[in-house]
Order: sequence, then structure tokens, then C-alpha cells
Amino acid sequence: MKVEKVLRMATGDGGNSYAANSRLPEKALIKTRPMLEKAIQDLYTSTLTPQGQGIMVVADLGCSTGPNALLVVSEVMSTLRECLRREEMDDDDRRHGGMAAVQFFLNDLPGNDFNLVFRSLENLQNLASETEADDPELPCYVAGLPGSFYTRLFPSNSVHLFHSSYSLMWQSKVPEDLTNGSHLNEENIYIGKTTSPTVVTLFQEQFRKDFKLFLALRYKELVLGGRMVLTFLGRKSGEMLMHGEVGTMWELLAKSLQSLVQKGRVKKEKLSSFNLPYYAPSVNDVKALVKEDNLFNVDHIDLFESNWDPLDDSDSDVVPDCESSGENVANKSIRAVMEPLIVEHFGDAILDELFVVFASMVSKHLEITKAKYPVIVVSLNKAGHPLN
Repeated sequence: MKVEKVLRMATGDGGNSYAANSRLPEKALIKTRPMLEKAIQDLYTSTLTPQGQGIMVVADLGCSTGPNALLVVSEVMSTLRECLRREEMDDDDRRHGGMAAVQFFLNDLPGNDFNLVFRSLENLQNLASETEADDPELPCYVAGLPGSFYTRLFPSNSVHLFHSSYSLMWQSKVPEDLTNGSHLNEENIYIGKTTSPTVVTLFQEQFRKDFKLFLALRYKELVLGGRMVLTFLGRKSGEMLMHGEVGTMWELLAKSLQSLVQKGRVKKEKLSSFNLPYYAPSVNDVKALVKEDNLFNVDHIDLFESNWDPLDDSDSDVVPDCESSGENVANKSIRAVMEPLIVEHFGDAILDELFVVFASMVSKHLEITKAKYPVIVVSLNKAGHPLN
């Protein structure tokens, strides 16, 4: 599987698209807004030029498509305008005197539906036109940037802020020893209860390599004092055999595929050769890898939980309608994420049947316990001296 060619969210804006079924990432963006605002405010006061001609460069890595792709742009612009407004009110401390502009890059893999993103720019322009007459003028230029964030994307020391949400758990590739058949993951598609310790280690090592590479690349691209705000699915426990709710989600999808194997709808060999380019780290995993190379300081790191059902905003531990929530999880969340990968590997003939089975299995699981995703958010600032 060439991840950079096949990994994308379901395109378009139809009923099964990611654009129509991305409320879970939207909730994470809203939850992490204070951390993003703090990073922007710190950048404004400590990094941008005092001559007022500064151009702030911001990149959203793994922007995907739909309304969330421009939500980050809107949040950044709103926070910067507030910074400018406050400074205009303080004549004794006009260190910046205004900013020239913001250059925003929306990055994702080439298969991302950038056309839908660009068509949505009109909505952002409409929001900008609705700002108050006395709001500081701040032009914003938005560009698409296709490419893997596991490669170099920008010139050295050119970016002020990197943001990424619900993306870094996706890896650059499935571990090679799984793709070449040296090791089998039995009937799992990720780390499940029956996954061997050797295969667990393969997933761990792939994450380690990818995350360290990501940090090294972004270090070169950030200005000194530049910030990163990263949000991704993780796990609460350090123990891999207690992998938690993200692992359980993929176990249920694997069991749904197994049921189609038993019906003769999917070949067993096809399932055996399907593994996700995915890893959900713990907070300690993230802290250790950041500390290892000493490229970034950790300003803040936290873990919060989000209900599996994207339409369930309650804090209750009870699922009022398991059947409805199972349907929401399967067809208003996971299908939009997994459909392209499923189609690439198994074909599209099984899609509807697979997600009917999956919805049923999720419903039964929710009868036992209300499931939640652990979500990690970390704010980093560039330490040390610039690299070439």
C-alpha cells in the first residue's frame, strides 16, 4: 500500500463524504481552541517583527476537506485581529504597529479533495467581509500545498505556526515486515488482543521513526521561537495490551471484515494482507520522543476524551440509544475515514454490507460500555538554534 497515494478522507460533499461527517474532528478543534489561541498570542508578542511589516506564515498539516479545513484559518485570523485590536488600544506599547498579512497553507496528501476546499474559500471571504468596520485590516492569503508531512514542505526558518489535528496518528506506511509478509497480524488490521508482541513492536517502531522525522522536518522549517499545536488520537494506558478504545474500534472493524470472510464475500488472504498505517501513542510516548532530540520545548500537553458517537455531546456514561449511536459511529464517522482504504484494498462491492455489520457490532459494544476516544493535544515551541 502506497500510503501517500491511497490515504485520504472520502471526497465530495455527499452523504458519505468526510465533509458531511467530520463532526468528531470539529469537536476536537473547538476543545483545543484555547491552546491554539495561546500559541498565536505568544508568537505575536515574541516573534513577529516590531516594524509592523511582518507576514505570519501558518500551515495546517493534514487539513483534509469540508468545513473544518477553513475553521482553523478563521480561528487564527480571529485571534490575530484581537491581538492587533488590543495593541491599538495601548498607545504606549505599539511594538508591532500592525501586521502586513497572513499567508496560510493548507496541506494534505495529493488525493485530498482540494477542489472542495477551494470552493469553500468563498465562505471564508464572506466571514471576513462581516467583520466590524473598526476591526484591524489584516489580509489573508490561502494556498493549497499537496504533499506528505513526512517530507520537507517549506524552506528553512520560514514558518511561524504549524497546526495539525486528527492527522499524526496516520503513519507514512504500514511496517515493512507486515507488507512483505515476514510477519502476519492474523485477522487484525491494527493492534488487537491477539496481535503478537513482535507485530506490536513493528507498529511502535514505525511511529517512533515517523514522529521523530516529523519533528526534525518541522524544526528546520520553523522560525526560532515558532510554535506547533498538534492534536491526535492516542491511548490512556502505557500498556500496549491495554490499548484502549482506539484499538477496540479497529478490532470491531476487523471482526466485521472477518464476518464477510466467513460469508465468502472477502478472501481470507485479502484480510490477512490489510493493515492500517496507524498508531495511537500514549502521552508518555509523545513526551519521551520530544525530549529525546531536544528540538522543542513542551509548552503544554494534555489528554481529553471524546465520545465515539460524533453526535453525542453528553458527559453521561450511559448511551441512551445504542442502535442509533452504532449507526452514527459507523456511517457518520468511520466510513468517511475508511472508505477510500477499503475500496482500494477490497473493492467497493462490500462497502454497504460491511458498514451495516460494523454498525451492529458497535451497537452491541456500546451496550456494554460507553466508548470514548482518548485525544492528545500538545503545544511545542522551537528550541535551540536554526538548522539549515
